[in-house]
Amino acid sequence: MEIGPIIKYYRTQKGMTQKELAEGICSIPHLSKIEHNSKEGNRETIALLLDRLGIEVEDIEGKDEEIKQLLDAFDAAMNFQINSEADSVFEKLAELGSLVHFTSYMYTYELAKYRYFLFKGYADDAENQYELLRKQSNNFSRPERNLFDYFTSIHLMKKGKYHQADLILERLDGEFIGTVNIGEFLYHRAFAKSHMLQPGHSIHFAKKALQHFMEQHNFRRILHALVLLGIDYTYSNIYEEASSCFEHLIRNAELLNEQRLLPMIYHNMGFLQRKMQKPDAAVHFFEKSLSLQKEKGLGYLVTLYAIGEMKHSEGETEEAKTYFEEVLALANELGSKKYRHLASFYLMVDTSGPKAFEYLQAKVIPLLEDGKEHKDDLAHFYKMLAGHYTREGLFEQAVYYLNKIF
Repeated sequence: MEIGPIIKYYRTQKGMTQKELAEGICSIPHLSKIEHNSKEGNRETIALLLDRLGIEVEDIEGKDEEIKQLLDAFDAAMNFQINSEADSVFEKLAELGSLVHFTSYMYTYELAKYRYFLFKGYADDAENQYELLRKQSNNFSRPERNLFDYFTSIHLMKKGKYHQADLILERLDGEFIGTVNIGEFLYHRAFAKSHMLQPGHSIHFAKKALQHFMEQHNFRRILHALVLLGIDYTYSNIYEEASSCFEHLIRNAELLNEQRLLPMIYHNMGFLQRKMQKPDAAVHFFEKSLSLQKEKGLGYLVTLYAIGEMKHSEGETEEAKTYFEEVLALANELGSKKYRHLASFYLMVDTSGPKAFEYLQAKVIPLLEDGKEHKDDLAHFYKMLAGHYTREGLFEQAVYYLNKIF
């Protein structure tokens, strides 16, 4: 730790002017040069300045150790998903202010801040921190560069750029990544693969991540890994394994009172029941998910639509209509083009005949194809359109959409 900036830090903390500190020890210009590291003070001068500040050399060395311990605690709090602890340590580090920047932990601290902003979902702060770090990236050590790239991959995933994130993670996986927590890294590899609709690869990484989290007794991350596995087993039609994951999740998330996670778990359990042709069970879990979602955001919209779709597929068209009307209103409020078009189609399909299927072909399917929706979701609409063309005797068009299913 450089002594000049430390003297300035403690002088400022005590509210002393340069004149007050320098009086009887050295000139004000001399003190200014010491504080800015443009001139080294002799041992006697430094000792007198520290004595007037009431600081021992051991205290300064202790600060270095304190910063290291705080950064380790900060890392652990985020690894274990302990929000309150991460907030508390962040505040303690912020109180040390510019002092951190005169230690060897300067870039580690700034990288940890980047991770924290991503962890908390502070999009603007994360973007600003990314730009700050990008400008300094040529000064990073190899481990610091790896951390920056890893956190950037998480940042990209939060923007929905999973392919770009996966390329970074794949490169990092091929080299020693130093201080990156291996369980976290494997989890994010699985997360990217899952969103790229590669469930087999996602299952591979999620199982390895789960093993690491179990060894660390990281209970929240165990739940997160099981959510990924449950979703990917569902899409892979491995229903017994998916059921096992979600049953385990429901028991433990309820026990741990994971109110933020439970709606997602119930929704995905509902989706599994739908895939298993159990409509009543599917609606039951979708409704449980909906009841726990206090804010009418995107998650609420998705679950609301899922109930409407289930009701419609079971012939409960009037009930389904009520749900789709609410979906349409909320989609307009949230600016969701996808769910606006989906709800509009279902509100037309039972009354507008051919016009509804023209809408499906012109608006809904291109939007879903551009959004790279899962093949199972697209297959549902391809079948509907193929069925319509078959009834109309337009067999060439029907075959075209049937071929798109396989």
